[in-house]
Amino acid sequence: MITAGRVLGDQVGSTAPAFLAILAVHVLSGLTAVISGAAAALTRKGSPRHVRAGRWYYAAITTVFATAAGLAVMRWRQDYYLFITGAVAFTAATVGYLHRRLHRPGDAGHIAGMGIAYTAMLTAFYVDNGPHLPLWDRLPALSFWFLPSAIAAPIITRAILRARARGVE
Repeated sequence: MITAGRVLGDQVGSTAPAFLAILAVHVLSGLTAVISGAAAALTRKGSPRHVRAGRWYYAAITTVFATAAGLAVMRWRQDYYLFITGAVAFTAATVGYLHRRLHRPGDAGHIAGMGIAYTAMLTAFYVDNGPHLPLWDRLPALSFWFLPSAIAAPIITRAILRARARGVE
């Protein structure tokens, strides 16, 4: 049985070497996804920088999901919901990626897919880590599940409406 422990003062699901190795890749991939996803969202659409950041984001979110699956298998009872949230993020990112790769008309599918993936990834992070973060630890547990979506939904909607107004949709 894998038991929880502390590493560098932080609570982790296990101190088993395999768990910690997968967790290290998971954390680095998550940081890469957060940074590259934000970079893609904030750069001019279609620019080489946007495309490069988007490719990094998709690769990172794929790795985050793969490592989340490995971590969840090791602690299924405690972490199954993180696997489900990761599957939602990966599926949404894949929809957004394929929308662009298959040259589907308009940007709504791409924007929605990538935005939902980013939101699901942050939701999983906050659900798992929010109770241990300063200030976040004062929020009710349900806020970790709903606050990221409440913030992201208007932003994603605005981005889709702006794309349509530019005549891209």
